[in-house]
Amino acid sequence: MNISIRQAQPEDAGKIAPLIINAIGEIADHMTAQKEPQAVLKKVEDMIRGEHTRHSHRYTYTAIVNGEIAGALVLYHGNQAETLDRYLIEQLKSEGHERTIEPEAHLDEWYIDTVSVDPACQGHGIGSKLFEFAEELVHSQGGGKLSLNVDIGKEGAIRLYKRLGYSISEPWTIIGEPFHHMVKTVY
Repeated sequence: MNISIRQAQPEDAGKIAPLIINAIGEIADHMTAQKEPQAVLKKVEDMIRGEHTRHSHRYTYTAIVNGEIAGALVLYHGNQAETLDRYLIEQLKSEGHERTIEPEAHLDEWYIDTVSVDPACQGHGIGSKLFEFAEELVHSQGGGKLSLNVDIGKEGAIRLYKRLGYSISEPWTIIGEPFHHMVKTVY
């Protein structure tokens, strides 16, 4: 299977948004201040099309198989998080929603916010390619820590991340739920 990875484009939002929502679950409801699935989807699409949130196309990469988007990676540096989240918080405030968005990484880490593969394409190495791509990006920027958070109940995902070289570094909380913060050093 030929898998290529490219920077997302604003026009990819309709394909990428469901992948992100599938990966982040309730966090999407919190970040959009919406509950109705179509409203959440529209807001996430708007974030992808935009320039200033963590889910912007600027921080999103797509796995392409047979000309179609089969997976997505959202990756940014932890030192960008406050600015990206402040923009979203202000936007939500202007719509009448008070929200806090917790940091998901330390300031000295690159952060994998999302890796998601279309369910119809799973089991073909697309997720692994996206993780490899994240490491290549970090390496091209001089290396450093690459981190992610995983729900403490997702034992299969935890095993996978450990096989990929990540280790649990500390507990983390996102919208009141417990996660493991996992880190890998990339040279």
